[in-house]
Amino acid sequence: MSRPEKHSESRGEETPVDERAYTASLAELARDLATDPQVGLGVEQAAKRLAEDGPNELRRGSGISPLAILVQQFRSLVVWLLIGAALVSMALGELVDGGAILAIVVLNAGLGFLQEFRAERSVAALARLAAPRARLVRGGRPVLLPAREVVRGDLLVLDAGDLVAADARLLEASAFRVNEAPLTGESEPVEKHAEILPPGTPLADRRNQVFLGTSVASGSGRALVVATGMRTEVGGIARLLESASSGETPLQRRFDRVARRLLWACLGIVAVVFALGRLRGTETFELFLGAVSLAVAAVPEGLPAVVTVALALGVERMVRRNALVRRLPSVETLGSTQVICTDKTGTLTVGAMTVRRLVAADAVFRVTGEGYAAEGTILAEGAARATPTSLLRVAAGCNDAELSFAEGTPVIAGDPTEVALLVAAAKVGIRRETLEAEEPRLRTLPFDSDRKRMSVVREREGAPFAYVKGAPEAILARSSRVRTEAGDLPLDAPTRARLEQAIALLAVDALRVLAFAERRLERVEGGAEIEEDLTFVGLAGLQDPPRPEAREAIAKCRRAGIRIVMITGDHPDTARAIASELGVLGPGDEVLVGTELAALSDAELRERVERVRVYARVTAEDKLRIVRAWKARGFVVAMTGDGVNDAPALREASIGIAMGITGTEVAKEAADMVITDDNFASIVAAVEEGRGIFENVAKTLSYLLAGNAGELVLMLVATLAGYPLPLLPIQLLWINLVTDGLPALALATDPIDPAVLDRPPRASVAELLDRSRLASIALTGCLTAAVAFAVFVFEMGSHGQLATARNAAFSTLVIAELLRAFGARSEVKLVPEIGLFSNLRLFAIVAASFALQIWIHHSPFLGRLFGTEPISLAQCVAWIALGSLPLLALEVRKWVRRSADVRRT
Repeated sequence: MSRPEKHSESRGEETPVDERAYTASLAELARDLATDPQVGLGVEQAAKRLAEDGPNELRRGSGISPLAILVQQFRSLVVWLLIGAALVSMALGELVDGGAILAIVVLNAGLGFLQEFRAERSVAALARLAAPRARLVRGGRPVLLPAREVVRGDLLVLDAGDLVAADARLLEASAFRVNEAPLTGESEPVEKHAEILPPGTPLADRRNQVFLGTSVASGSGRALVVATGMRTEVGGIARLLESASSGETPLQRRFDRVARRLLWACLGIVAVVFALGRLRGTETFELFLGAVSLAVAAVPEGLPAVVTVALALGVERMVRRNALVRRLPSVETLGSTQVICTDKTGTLTVGAMTVRRLVAADAVFRVTGEGYAAEGTILAEGAARATPTSLLRVAAGCNDAELSFAEGTPVIAGDPTEVALLVAAAKVGIRRETLEAEEPRLRTLPFDSDRKRMSVVREREGAPFAYVKGAPEAILARSSRVRTEAGDLPLDAPTRARLEQAIALLAVDALRVLAFAERRLERVEGGAEIEEDLTFVGLAGLQDPPRPEAREAIAKCRRAGIRIVMITGDHPDTARAIASELGVLGPGDEVLVGTELAALSDAELRERVERVRVYARVTAEDKLRIVRAWKARGFVVAMTGDGVNDAPALREASIGIAMGITGTEVAKEAADMVITDDNFASIVAAVEEGRGIFENVAKTLSYLLAGNAGELVLMLVATLAGYPLPLLPIQLLWINLVTDGLPALALATDPIDPAVLDRPPRASVAELLDRSRLASIALTGCLTAAVAFAVFVFEMGSHGQLATARNAAFSTLVIAELLRAFGARSEVKLVPEIGLFSNLRLFAIVAASFALQIWIHHSPFLGRLFGTEPISLAQCVAWIALGSLPLLALEVRKWVRRSADVRRT
């Protein structure tokens, strides 16, 4: 295998301490760090080291200033086209036109600035992970210091509830468990020890180390600090986060392409008009006036506002579906998503350990219900008749967790596995508080990694009973009897073999297996001998189960052509089992472990990435490389996550999706969107909304550009034919902003097509306007221009008054645009099939726009501003009849095309 390429995100000189941090003996490590593992550093030595290494802080990224964010709002060519048209208009004295256009530009820039102002603070949020205070031993004396003063070689003292202030190597650990989910994605607290580990041990398996940003779940320990600040594992993630960038969204790229085409079309038409004007000897001022009119006609002034409103309304709908969007363009990006890289814990799964199977010597039970709620039942499989009450009584009795219900809501404290056992017991009516009252606790032998078991002695029936739980092999080896439906019997070889087979089968299903036993004692006193000669009661198989709705959501993604990739810090067997159960992993799909991924070069990963559906035991850098590999293949990638280790990939992805409940602040700040219920189904619902928004934006753009095309063709044909300009710039602006813009806003809120997820996702290079839409735009523009030009020529020939002819062309074009809005809702369905009232906003806006158009004809002030004059009822009826011709022609075209498609099929 070729040597892996050196990644651009390498941490350089700030690489975390080398493998000796977990492979060296404690004596060697203390010598390397020049410290005493019993008394810690001296005060002067610590001060000198603090001066050399700097404070134990994460470097705050420079980020992007508010001014830079504001400047970014003006990157679009459409915006600069509008600014150019406004400046030319104002230079020629058309102050109303220019002012209106600039107002639109400023409004859109303000909205975009407010949406994105908070999007550049991800690295700064990392600094808030550090523990504010740390308990140390310095010079043999315990001290409490600000975490920023911790240095290499310091002796940390850690207890349950503490935040870890730096990366450190454990010297001693007593029942010590650490919550590393924010860093590694591991769903359960990790049991730690002080033993030496082999070289190459993955981060998630370094059980003799603790890391900055994690928290102590239980137990106590002491540890030597091996890395601080930016040299810690979290510091490495901060460095990756600085280098990550999602780039432009697909919508931004598509609008830029549209803007470039509009720019060249506008320049070409203006050049033609100038050339013809010069040949005819037209005055320069009149030529400039014509250029301004053409620029106004060519550029859809209402487009930025319409798109902004469409995206904002999409954001509002997404909130109702548990998705909060932080950047408006991300709404449409969701609709372009081709790959979703998703975390497992809490997203595809419930995020809470749950008992799923119970096994007695002669019975197997399935446990329904997920999470910490007591809803659910315990169902016997096969011919079993009894209930596992005895088993669950031992599980609840040998337990240090707390579970209560306040108005039906579970209130928990303690180890998640022990809480899950209490929940299962509650499903058969065994409550912790009742058990404590009936069987008071007399003594506890805590769990430790050597014994692999825990015991609680309780008083029952006037005698002490030991309730024991632990690793199946440890409990089974110390059992001489077994509980059955017929009573307690000797544990013979066939029964032992059967139980060992049950343990193996539970493990194959990636369930965490615990065994339970009990023993009646003669006295309370005694050591480990009370855990001998046990009566084996049964087994429990636990798992963080898949969400019930996740399977259907993944099936929807498959129908929609979206690829699902599971990325988790959990064990590969657990990841494989969950992925198979949910339908993520299919025949021929690969599972890749973090160590295997690290051995691949970037080029090898790009070649293989489309075949891998599950990644297990991965690091923050692994996740970032996976996202980059998909993007390098040309895919639009969504990435979900909740931990610190997810933040760089969230930032790098086309759209980053953080979890709202379990997500760290760092993940939320790095993401474009936050899912408020941590549910994968909500992500799929957001994708559905995104696709619907794209469809609405595309048909809105088609509607606006068809209107602009009609105005351009009208102005160009009139100029070529030697007529005066049929429309004034202020009339064109009115058409673009009111009679086109307002219906376009209503089109942008059209109901989403229910079948939108039955189609494959758009390619990242796909255009907003394909050939079919461009053909429709050209045909529609020609039809509306033809009607308006015919009216203009007729009025000029009949009355010879330019003002009257402009009046007629202006109103006819407005009516044609308003009526055409009803047909623009679909390229396939006819207006009667869609229904006039299925979009009440559109119907109301068209009616209001008709009223406004009549008003500007009869208002003296508006008449002077727009160059209009009063009209008669006969004129109004005639213009409505003529204005309806383009809509009728386009509806006939739809019917003909659909009939042809039916005949072909």
